[in-house]
Amino acid sequence: MLDGFSNASRIPELRRRLVFTAAMLAVFRLGVAVPTPGIDGQALAALFQQTSGTLFGWVNLFSGGALEHFSVLALGIMPYISVAIVLDLLKIASPYLDELYKEGEAGRRKITQYTRYGTVGLALFQGTMFAIALEKAPAPGGGSIVYNPGVAFVVMTVITLTAGTMFLMWIGEQITERGIGNGISLIIMAGIVARLPSALSTTAQFVREGEMSIFLLIFILAVAAAVIAGIVYIETAQRRIPIQYARRVVGRRVYGGQSSHLPLKINTSGVIPPIFASALLVFPATLATFVPFLKPYASYLTPGGIYYDLVYVALIFFFCYFYTSVTFNPVDVADNLKKYGGFIPGIRPGRFTADYIDRVLSRITLGGAVYVSAVCVLPTILIARFNVPFFFGGTALLIVVGVALDTVAQIETHLLTRNYEGFMRRGRVKTKRGA
Repeated sequence: MLDGFSNASRIPELRRRLVFTAAMLAVFRLGVAVPTPGIDGQALAALFQQTSGTLFGWVNLFSGGALEHFSVLALGIMPYISVAIVLDLLKIASPYLDELYKEGEAGRRKITQYTRYGTVGLALFQGTMFAIALEKAPAPGGGSIVYNPGVAFVVMTVITLTAGTMFLMWIGEQITERGIGNGISLIIMAGIVARLPSALSTTAQFVREGEMSIFLLIFILAVAAAVIAGIVYIETAQRRIPIQYARRVVGRRVYGGQSSHLPLKINTSGVIPPIFASALLVFPATLATFVPFLKPYASYLTPGGIYYDLVYVALIFFFCYFYTSVTFNPVDVADNLKKYGGFIPGIRPGRFTADYIDRVLSRITLGGAVYVSAVCVLPTILIARFNVPFFFGGTALLIVVGVALDTVAQIETHLLTRNYEGFMRRGRVKTKRGA
């Protein structure tokens, strides 16, 4: 692996891309430290200690702690991701969007343009809601979090937060185009990983003060290593359906007659199901923060409780199947195979092939849903049963490991295309096309 990093520094283009990516992520982290004017930072920090399990704590995780300090990047990149996911889901109901997704590069640029417009609108709405909520939220020690509440504060805050989100969107697009890896995913990953030093420092303090035994710490580290290994294994796993292409004679040339495979990922939906499930489950706690009489009902959905875990798992299963059905159409795959002379051995082309692919996809989606549920529920079980501080949820682990795998795979591709040895001499990091 050390040789792989050494080889990466020898390729000028790859070196420039790595440096550019690191510089853009550094700019992102600097922006997190720039506060929005007119906010009492100490009162806001005290408020966030009381709302860690609400929507604010959830957004704060994906913004890298920017919302906790209410910086200019407080909204993070989540408005962009939310709009992109909604547009992806709407293509099942909108023939126009479906055609754009099939038009290639031209359609992709149009979709990106719509995503930007939607991001501006959603950022304006969320910024307004956060500004009004901060004006009305009392400080834990009494008083107000906002120094000078009023229309001027709301307008200034909305403009600041919207501009911060658009700046982050620009950074993500620049990383994707001129850097290495997916820029939006790397920004989320950087925000999550940035909290790791604080988590390690707090854990070390617990061990020194005797609140956590050394054996419990070793157990937690072993579980974390096992979870990460399981994520790597499942995320790179595939169900390969064999494909045979018929032999065609065109003039004096013979085409086809080759064998291939159709790769189906075990976890086709990625991290979308736990993100959607988490977003829905934090709404009751968020409403209870502003509506006191809802607190007894919201307590049933406290993280770590049996009702929370059951509803969380049920939502993950639902979104796994729903998002997979939206993003993967077996009928289109079967039609494309028939169009290019491909078929599955023992299965008739057309509708029978589509039914077979759908049946296989449903079975592996069940395994993927079980895997995602286990990864996401395990941290809450550790917190509830062993009373230990597990600082990163399953969703965060899925994002960090998945983004790291994709980024390393892209670096590996750059190395191999220039005849350099990759990170792994015997077992290379597999891309999504690998097994």
